[in-house]
Amino acid sequence: MVYDGIILGLIVGFFRGGLRHGLVQFSNIRLKAGWIFPLLLVFQFFMYYIQERSSTVAAASGYIFTAVYVVGLIFLWLNRHNKGFWLIMTGVFLNFLVMLVNGGRMPVSFEAASVLDPVYLEMLQSGDVVTKHYLLDASTRLPFLGDIIPLSSPYPRTQAISIGDVVMNLGIFLYILSIMTPAAADLKTLPKVEG
Repeated sequence: MVYDGIILGLIVGFFRGGLRHGLVQFSNIRLKAGWIFPLLLVFQFFMYYIQERSSTVAAASGYIFTAVYVVGLIFLWLNRHNKGFWLIMTGVFLNFLVMLVNGGRMPVSFEAASVLDPVYLEMLQSGDVVTKHYLLDASTRLPFLGDIIPLSSPYPRTQAISIGDVVMNLGIFLYILSIMTPAAADLKTLPKVEG
């Protein structure tokens, strides 16, 4: 879901700030410990791949994903002065909290998961495959923070998301938009186009 806020921010940013200004501003992004974010994304993809092939890694995946969230929250705290980062941090914390109290896994409601691929829904129902997600049940703590929001057509991607995902993506959108859109003071210095 993190990609949705990035993509929407880029699209609106290009429309509002212009292609040239938007690209220049986007290329000038400087974040404290900025290497952490792409590293965490790559690490999570690696974890999805490995846990299906190693029962030891699968058994420890809840703890590993919890550690990933802790590192991610530290990165966000270091960059909290940027516009939108408090919202991003709030969304990530809500996801972290519900996973923390549910053994390191994100609960997914059956209703939300029903829009997903039937194979994935069967995997959630069987509980045989240990992943970052599990089917929400009566024992789930803080179920309202789980993946309970279904997204399907006309939305471009079919997925189940959480309240934390919505808040996080709003923050990402606002951050990217603030970078790519020239401030009012900057607009005065832009060259005027004749004609």
